[in-house]
Amino acid sequence: MKIHPIALFHKLNTALLVLMKPLGAWGLGALAIVDTSSIPVPIDALVIDYVAHDHGKLLIYCLMAAGGSAIGSLLPYYFGRAGGELFLLKRINRQRYEALRDKFERQEFLAIMIPAMMPPPMPVKVIEFAAGVFEMKPLLYFGAVFAGKFVRFGLEGLITILYGPAILNTIGRAFHEHLEYVLGVVGVLVGLLVVYIVRKLFSKRRGTQFPAEDRPAE
Repeated sequence: MKIHPIALFHKLNTALLVLMKPLGAWGLGALAIVDTSSIPVPIDALVIDYVAHDHGKLLIYCLMAAGGSAIGSLLPYYFGRAGGELFLLKRINRQRYEALRDKFERQEFLAIMIPAMMPPPMPVKVIEFAAGVFEMKPLLYFGAVFAGKFVRFGLEGLITILYGPAILNTIGRAFHEHLEYVLGVVGVLVGLLVVYIVRKLFSKRRGTQFPAEDRPAE
């Protein structure tokens, strides 16, 4: 009797949860690696469950889940570095590719950190693949994923402690129902943050305000 691929996926997912969950924080870290590298695992629900049963280990659970997620995300990143450029160039022209790369390089840390903070169905793996294609530095990439995931898990844990795990189900439903609006607001906030950072960097490097004003005649 043939097993349907979806049924096989659910059985494998369940087996992983049964095997790893009793290992505590180490199991959580291992499941986070699996989640970001290959097989989707309800890692957010696991973090919430762990924190709900042991508030005192909030920091440990968030660190392990974020660290595991960052390690697992190296797989799509190195796939991108290995041959992602040829993959993209088959689908877009060189000019478009160069424009995408320049845009990514101007805000690469935030371009990875912000999506890493977002729960599913944010297509994070596509962005991680792009980071490899555009040759983002591995340590910077790892730090961006780790920071984004840590913020995400930390907020989930704090909300769980303050209001209980049930409220996160309500937030999750609202997020999915209004996903376009949420992503729009996030995009605006990221844009404003990038403009602010560019202004600061420009001011430090040139000693002038942004945009640069004409210097008075000497």
